[in-house]
Amino acid sequence: MNRETVVAEALDLLDDVGLETVSTRRLAKRLGVEQPSLYYHFKTKKDLLAAMAEAAMAPHSDAALPEPEDDWRSWFLDNSRSFRRALLLRRDGARLHAGSTPTGDLERIRRKMTFLVASGVPEWQAQMAMLAASRFTVGCVLEEQADADAPNPEDLPDDVPALGHEAAFEAGLALILGGLEQHTAAPDAAH
Repeated sequence: MNRETVVAEALDLLDDVGLETVSTRRLAKRLGVEQPSLYYHFKTKKDLLAAMAEAAMAPHSDAALPEPEDDWRSWFLDNSRSFRRALLLRRDGARLHAGSTPTGDLERIRRKMTFLVASGVPEWQAQMAMLAASRFTVGCVLEEQADADAPNPEDLPDDVPALGHEAAFEAGLALILGGLEQHTAAPDAAH
């Protein structure tokens, strides 16, 4: 049993039982080991959850980084969509990710920020837009993953828009991008 095996099995347990029911006791039973043996790899449950969150983000973390010739607007949208897809791959993926610190992804984050700034986005606005898009995405996925008991859109009053999760996500993301474009010094910011 190695660290990667423990994390992979913990993610499978997450998919089976949900975040609230994941425990080191259940994980140890699933792995066929005694609970204290898990502490060889993870000192606390918090450490295990952090490793699970990092592993769950692998599809997004492995996505291609932006190239200098890329359009920053398209990249910004694609980056947020990739993040959303990664969160949706796991049951309670947004809850697992919420509050985690992307320590293994700091160099990638720096490269993304460098790309935005080189594209004419002021650094502060780039940082705040990436933070806003990230938190917006996590919030959207939290809602989507908790939506088992949501009302049928056909039962809503006529004055309440019946947007699906993806349409609502895209609409909000477009608003964030539009706000960012207002602060961009790039000469083609009007597009």
